[in-house]
Amino acid sequence: MHKRTQRKAAQQILLARAEKERNLWSTISTLTPEAALDLLDSSKSGLSEFLVEASSDYYGPNVITQVKRESPLKRFALSFVSPFTGILFLLALVSFITDYSMMPHGQRDLSTVLIILVMILLSGLMTFIQEFRGDQAAQKLSELVENTIAVTRKDAPQTEIPMDEVVVGDIVHLAAGDMVPADLRILEANDLFINQSAMTGESEPVEKSAAPVAPGEHTAQMDIPNLAFMGTNVQSGSALGIVYSTGDETVLGQMAGHLSQVKPEPSAFDKGLASVSRILIRFMLVMVPLVFLLNVITKRDGLSAFLFSISIAVGLTPQMLPMIVSTVLARGAVAMSRKDTIIKNVNAIQNMGAMDILCTDKTGTLTQDRVVLEYHLDIEGEEDPYVLRYAFLNSYYQTGLNSLMDESIILRTHEESEQDESLRGLTDTYTKVDEIPFDFERRRLSVMVKDDKEEHLLVTKGAVEEMLSICDSVRSQGQTVPMDDTHRQQILRLVDELNDDGMRVIGVALRDDPPGVGQLSKADEVGMVFIGILAFLDPPKESTQAALEALREHGVETKILTGDNERVTASVCKQVGLKVENILMGADVDGMDDQTLSDAAERTQVFAKLSPLQKARVVTLLRARGHVVGYMGDGINDAAAMRASDVGVSVDNAVDIAKESAQVILLKKDLMVLERGLIEGRKVYANLIKYIKITASSNFGNMLSVLVASALLPFLPMAAIHLLLLNLVYDITCLTLPFDNVDRDYLLKPRRWQAHTITSFMLRIGPVSSIFDILTYALMFFLIAPQVVGGQWNQLTAASDKALFIALFQAGWFVLSMWTQTLVVHMIRTEKIPFVQSRAALPVWVVGLLGCLVMTLIPYIPLGAKIGLAPLPFVYFLYLAGILLLYMLFVTGAKWLYIKRHGELL
Repeated sequence: MHKRTQRKAAQQILLARAEKERNLWSTISTLTPEAALDLLDSSKSGLSEFLVEASSDYYGPNVITQVKRESPLKRFALSFVSPFTGILFLLALVSFITDYSMMPHGQRDLSTVLIILVMILLSGLMTFIQEFRGDQAAQKLSELVENTIAVTRKDAPQTEIPMDEVVVGDIVHLAAGDMVPADLRILEANDLFINQSAMTGESEPVEKSAAPVAPGEHTAQMDIPNLAFMGTNVQSGSALGIVYSTGDETVLGQMAGHLSQVKPEPSAFDKGLASVSRILIRFMLVMVPLVFLLNVITKRDGLSAFLFSISIAVGLTPQMLPMIVSTVLARGAVAMSRKDTIIKNVNAIQNMGAMDILCTDKTGTLTQDRVVLEYHLDIEGEEDPYVLRYAFLNSYYQTGLNSLMDESIILRTHEESEQDESLRGLTDTYTKVDEIPFDFERRRLSVMVKDDKEEHLLVTKGAVEEMLSICDSVRSQGQTVPMDDTHRQQILRLVDELNDDGMRVIGVALRDDPPGVGQLSKADEVGMVFIGILAFLDPPKESTQAALEALREHGVETKILTGDNERVTASVCKQVGLKVENILMGADVDGMDDQTLSDAAERTQVFAKLSPLQKARVVTLLRARGHVVGYMGDGINDAAAMRASDVGVSVDNAVDIAKESAQVILLKKDLMVLERGLIEGRKVYANLIKYIKITASSNFGNMLSVLVASALLPFLPMAAIHLLLLNLVYDITCLTLPFDNVDRDYLLKPRRWQAHTITSFMLRIGPVSSIFDILTYALMFFLIAPQVVGGQWNQLTAASDKALFIALFQAGWFVLSMWTQTLVVHMIRTEKIPFVQSRAALPVWVVGLLGCLVMTLIPYIPLGAKIGLAPLPFVYFLYLAGILLLYMLFVTGAKWLYIKRHGELL
């Protein structure tokens, strides 16, 4: 009863709120934080469980509705809408009229119609199943990567929840690196800067505050300083906000319809696929009318010529290319997920295979990302709990980036407090007053606290060089004295020694007279007392050296781009086997023009003390030199470089903005995982390019063969239904290519999409199949068919003899076409000698062989007679074996000539 009452009360609150929500942003921005909480019936302690549940039911999940997908039933129906099935329907209609409607009752036959309808069913089912499986795979992959946000709810303070569970009225905690999960009214802000470039195009972050604005002061939502919007991200600082709009009702949700109409720039991969399709379609548009005219002139049968011509058009048009490409990529993405590599954008698979430079941060990639506080030292290099005491206050009370260093400081303080009373009860003695968050320009973080005597203290920690620049005093031998060059050199020597041992070092400083509450700013980080240093050890991973060697073996050069100093970086790099002949510093980068830096970046393997923008600049210049560059990172300082790269790689526990910027997510932060994903990406690309080149060359060869047959033969070389059946079975066999093996040698080099080589491949390999098609024409026309029928074509007078002659001829080419199209898959899939040095995967073998056997048997079963094919004599297969052997030799020769010219086959 009590729960029912609570639910009813929650529903009444939501109904009352709905009355206020028209243009809510313009109202809530003018209110004080307290009034904003009242407006949304919330408080800083968060929503109750019942109000969360009711709000979720009322507003729905916090997601932007994608383009509405068709129902499964509609998608099933659409699977039968294609040029291929359209021609089959037309053939079925013609067969129904000629074999049933126009025939006497005793001679009516629906078998051909039924055969065609079965082909339509197979084609539609194949399309539906492949698309359904692809969608299911994509859905499962998307569920493996989840962004979360911290919210406060009653009885659950600061809990991480998935972003799609955020509801109106939720109290949200924002920190650097977070994606804003919904439209928020800022309640508290601490040096909060938000990057709104995804929505406004402005590259500079915008400062946000909690202060109300005057009514009518801003006409555009994006300009209001106390509102934060879904889809933007926190650049620096921290904040507390209340959700006033979710999902489709957010600014981003309202923009989504317009954004979906803006098509993204096609990748080189997309352009290459389109160019292949255009080439084949152009050939088809020229040849099909020519084939139709030749057949009308030579055969005097307009209907048959028309059906044959449009069947040729369907067979030659690469209509299956998009579906098979999607299938290959989707299956590749699933295969990569089994290697702990999640692909957010399938086009990134091609970039993974083409990548020849990997840029990565040092921390967590080369190292274990398991930071241990080894030392807390005064400037004389002695252990000093005084340094740890104030470092703890800074780490405990800071609300910005979650740092392993902070966790290590807090853990070490708790451990040592058992023996040292000065480290006990610090959170009881000191309370937080204010904070200046970390940013990558200052490279430090400040927290203001007050003790139980109401005395204020500013505690700052950060990079030693930056800390020294704001200190004018130093704590030496327990006394505060003015800092001079001797002290400075003493501190830097100590830091260098620790850096040379592979330790990361930060400094700690105090100021005991900070400004009043609410007045603290970056300008107050001056006149501080340097009290000591903290030294952290992040040991190299055991797998790092092997992973770097594996990447090198596969043609990928690794470059380290880090914000750490050069000594720590050099020490770690040497431990993992990276050559450190030259280190380029951030200060050097700033002093170089683009050409100078581009040349330096090409020959430099290690970059240290880089800012986020400097990392992005190095990546951009390496790409401009023709490299395919990957960038691996997990922090807010890596987002710009990831966006500048060809393929951004992040990890599942990275900050939100890093995961959002990446196309590839690793479930483990390990270079060995990336190396395995890279190999899988090259396998996917290899199997994809196999299909594209095989299809292009086969289709081109078929065009030439049909053109010759139309000009020289007195009848059609194949009936329309034969062509369509051949096309259907061949496409089914090609669906096994994603499972094919890839030669190890192929995987050792980066593979880049080169569309222009496909035309050359098509022109060299395609005519080989045409030569053997024409040879088969001659064999069937002058030798085998006359032997079986009892005379040459021009000697035959009986209609039944001519029909048998045509059925034999068409059966001969029908069977040969299936065998050559299957064999060419095995010939082209490898640069090595097929069947001997390199063998296809079992699914390719089994399905291909089954396809050939089925098509070979069709002339011998009732189905063959129904579609106009006659049983072939035994002697045909002796000739077929010889033709196929010669065909393989000729294709091998053409393949080697192509490799000699282009350097590689695929």
